[in-house]
Amino acid sequence: MQNGNGLSEKDVNKFVIERFQEVKKNNKIRDLVEFQAMNKYFIMSHNQSQLTVLGKIVASYKKIKFTNMLEEYEKNLKIALKCEPTIKTHSNVIMHIFGFFSKEFSDLERDKFFELLRDFKNKKIRIGNILAEIHPIVYRFNKTYLSNQTYFLLYTNPEKGNIFKMLEMNEK
Repeated sequence: MQNGNGLSEKDVNKFVIERFQEVKKNNKIRDLVEFQAMNKYFIMSHNQSQLTVLGKIVASYKKIKFTNMLEEYEKNLKIALKCEPTIKTHSNVIMHIFGFFSKEFSDLERDKFFELLRDFKNKKIRIGNILAEIHPIVYRFNKTYLSNQTYFLLYTNPEKGNIFKMLEMNEK
């Protein structure tokens, strides 16, 4: 399965594992916490229950030796990445992301968002296309936590436009 970037799921997983290898090499809890935060939605798209396990591993940093924690994290990260994202798991992630904006959207934007989600669920558009539409909203509403997510980096189709920008222009 290819995403909007033209990358295979194997390529995407390889990228994330390579970033984790950097965390292991640096051997700092701060880097692991940052890795977990940056990859939250990416991991969620693969396996939500493993995301919870990984979060608990990171949260246990005062209780177990860091090298053991890294081993356990890596083992569970690989388990998570064995599950390929589905329309259902991507839709779940999209709804979590929507939660960051839902109160700030106009009725027209909200309707457009759900139309895009329906199109994605009905296989009329790919994940990269819907994320290309949503990604600029991250900056518009200053949701910097989302701007650092590898989910956008790895799945967004950078060639698509932004329907929300066009809606904004039509409202003026």
